[in-house]
Amino acid sequence: MSEPRLKTGLWVGAVLRRGEAQGRYGVVLHRGDADAGGVLVVLRGREGFSVLTEVRDGEGRPAWMRGTGAAAVAEADAEAYVARRLRTDSDLWVLEFESPDLLPPFEARLL
Repeated sequence: MSEPRLKTGLWVGAVLRRGEAQGRYGVVLHRGDADAGGVLVVLRGREGFSVLTEVRDGEGRPAWMRGTGAAAVAEADAEAYVARRLRTDSDLWVLEFESPDLLPPFEARLL
């Protein structure tokens, strides 16, 4: 049996409000499927950019992975990663947050 999941559109709205409350302002760069679309989170930090992608760990639990690698990357590299993912999944949501420390404004287990 699968675990209950909040609709993506509702989750996005809540995360944007939470980010704003923390001073980590965010925007929607690409609107995906409101019910079940996946999410990419672009973090704009002091050192560069990082893109988080939703994944499942070895036990099937939700987690996040730095799709662009452990180190910060240039803006062009982050944009290229997002573009590649959107070519294969048009239902994806893409959010971008101001994040000086490259950490998301929501609880996230990073792998």
